[in-house]
Amino acid sequence: MTKKAHTTPPRHLKIINFEEKALEKKKKLGPTFEDLATKLEKRICDIEKTVKESMHLLEDDVKKLSKKQGAHISSNEFQNEMSRFTKHLEERLNKTITDLQSESTTPLTKEEFSYVKSLTNQLSSVLSFDFYKNVLASSHAVLNKQEVDEFGMDPMMVEKVKPLFDFLYYKYWRVKTTGVHNIPNQGRGLLVGNHSGALPYDGSMMACAVVNEHPVRRDARFLVEDFVYHMPILGTFMYRTGAIRACQENAERLLKKEHLVIVFPEGVKGIGKHYNQRYKLQRFGRGGFIKLCMQTKSPIIPVGIVGAEEIHPIIYKSNILAKTIGLPYIPITPTFPWLGLLGTIPFPTKWHIHFGNPMAFDKYKKADQENELLVHKLSEKVRGNIQDILVDLLKKRRNIWLG
Repeated sequence: MTKKAHTTPPRHLKIINFEEKALEKKKKLGPTFEDLATKLEKRICDIEKTVKESMHLLEDDVKKLSKKQGAHISSNEFQNEMSRFTKHLEERLNKTITDLQSESTTPLTKEEFSYVKSLTNQLSSVLSFDFYKNVLASSHAVLNKQEVDEFGMDPMMVEKVKPLFDFLYYKYWRVKTTGVHNIPNQGRGLLVGNHSGALPYDGSMMACAVVNEHPVRRDARFLVEDFVYHMPILGTFMYRTGAIRACQENAERLLKKEHLVIVFPEGVKGIGKHYNQRYKLQRFGRGGFIKLCMQTKSPIIPVGIVGAEEIHPIIYKSNILAKTIGLPYIPITPTFPWLGLLGTIPFPTKWHIHFGNPMAFDKYKKADQENELLVHKLSEKVRGNIQDILVDLLKKRRNIWLG
């Protein structure tokens, strides 16, 4: 019986064993990041109870103060009372964190946070006060030389801040984008995604995904909630860099000009989700985006974003305190407001953005817009498609840091 000849590959070919490569990479990383997500979630759950108790005390004191003195309280008196309450709250939380660190049987090591710290330090320098000062100063000079579009976007400013968004996209959140081929090469389209993150980072990163990954499209514009749009500095920064105030009229105008429009039907309920509710889609309003697509004959591309819902883990929301500064809520996270401005730096999680199969709306007539049952049914179908994408992406994810 003759032996089978052993064939060897030509010398110029290199055989790569991808499983061995992945195993080597995992060994190099070690257990550092495997346990980090679990430990972070445990810490969040540990301090959640104390934060809630402290915030309830603070809100109760504010209610009592307002009832006692009513409209006669001066702004200085109110500010002094708020400072006293905030100091008391901060002392309580610091004591809680110290107790947790001393009692924990598995404290976090320096090695476990080395990677997170390096990325956070880079982002801190990019988001420094000097950076914003220079960008805003240059924008005033640019306005005299460069016209903005009808929605206020400044092409020169977009060019100046693109390195910041590219850093967030490629380095900080290391965004993986799939399904870009589902975005039409030309014509209008509505990109509908899950909303999260306390601030509209997801809209910016979705627009970056279209610009950086799609071979043709460069015209994705995202809608932001009113409270973000009207915030000082941030609101101006957002619309100068391409964001648009969320309303039916603005979306319709963009679609009729053949733009890609990014919307988040969850609205404020989405970005204000509790950490325990992450990746569970909230109700999609009254189906305004469905009626919009029926009217403009625009396709819907469902989008799932994984990674954004852990960048600012919300463990409590204060609506009472938010009313004093005109916000829908004040988010309380493990880092904000305890670390001041540093607490606003998002966690460097690993993101995955997937663009799903488009849904056509060419067949619907004007009368269908008045059919509330049909509108609700289609809205739930889109919601279900996005939820399916999220479930599929989460099944493939190892942890929040490595994806």
